[in-house]
Amino acid sequence: MKNWKEKAMHLLFLLTACVSIAAVVLICVFLFASGVPAIQEIGLFRFLLGTEWRPGNNLYGILPMIVGSIYVTAGALIIGVPVGIFTAVFMARFCPEWLYRIMRPAVNLMAGIPSVVYGFFGLVVLVPFVRNTFGGRGMSVLTAAILLGLMILPTIINVSESAIRAVPQSYYEGGLALGASHERSVFHTVLPAAKSGIFAGVVLGVGRAIGETMAVMMVAGNQPAIPEKLTDGVRTLTINIVMEMGYSLDLHRGALIGTAVVLFVFVLIINLSFSMLKRRERK
Repeated sequence: MKNWKEKAMHLLFLLTACVSIAAVVLICVFLFASGVPAIQEIGLFRFLLGTEWRPGNNLYGILPMIVGSIYVTAGALIIGVPVGIFTAVFMARFCPEWLYRIMRPAVNLMAGIPSVVYGFFGLVVLVPFVRNTFGGRGMSVLTAAILLGLMILPTIINVSESAIRAVPQSYYEGGLALGASHERSVFHTVLPAAKSGIFAGVVLGVGRAIGETMAVMMVAGNQPAIPEKLTDGVRTLTINIVMEMGYSLDLHRGALIGTAVVLFVFVLIINLSFSMLKRRERK
């Protein structure tokens, strides 16, 4: 009876894994089957390196959206990664128990806030702040980067804190035994041992930043042009798809699906880069 139950559970887990793999394969097949023909019709270099997006004139250049996605994501990482990691270190090794009872639910609450609420906060608070402090219209690369930096914090904090707490206590005690202070033991012994988990948190944060649409659409300005400064408006790949998919037809629709293909490849390259970096550090 016990052996039969084990086989049944093994089969259930196998079917679940196969469903997950099949879903990913179907998404890839749909994207590439619908997007690649449109890219071929437009021309790969005209599509990737074109600087004008005017569907009415059959101009489908997505370089401004690629640059916009890179700018916004990089800005979000510059803001969110240091804050998230230091917050995780504080919560895991320095935070008093009474304060931890407040911070832990607050971080979890941040993770559960809908994107549109973040976008409304950015529209009401961040846009006027950036406009009055740095100039411009307020809807800009900088505003979108700040908002995304806030949005990726819960992911980085949760994963990084779990990785830090998973480090054996003997590592920390060994640092103290060698004469290191509490701070030095944490930052020079515990933190390097947890870097694999922290990298995972950063990768998840990158995925959240690249894939975010609604909140960024509300504060970025949505201008299909390469931004020359941080206070210029910007349009990302995801915004481009969402804004025009509802009324697109024929080649226009194919170009938008081709944009999704580029975004998919973009995320894949980033994940592979992080994986290769992590392997090199292990060696």
